[in-house]
Amino acid sequence: MERHAHTQAAVNRLARAAGHVNAVKKMVEEGRDCSEVLIQLAAVRAELTNVGKLIFKDHLSHCVMDAAKKGEEGVLEKLNAAVDRLL
Repeated sequence: MERHAHTQAAVNRLARAAGHVNAVKKMVEEGRDCSEVLIQLAAVRAELTNVGKLIFKDHLSHCVMDAAKKGEEGVLEKLNAAVDRLL
């Protein structure tokens, strides 16, 4: 598997997000205040968005650039589809 510049940072952030999701799950199980839970869910969403940005940067600078250099057709269509799903 090819590793990109931000791979380890993405893995670390995903691990942190997973821990955060588990903490939010525990908050819900314990019946914590809904406002607190919603704030924590927003924080989890922000963490995942930041991971998406890192992976997107790597995808552009490696996968898309390499495919464009090789003349692979459809690279922009695939990129657009991925961005549509991400956003």
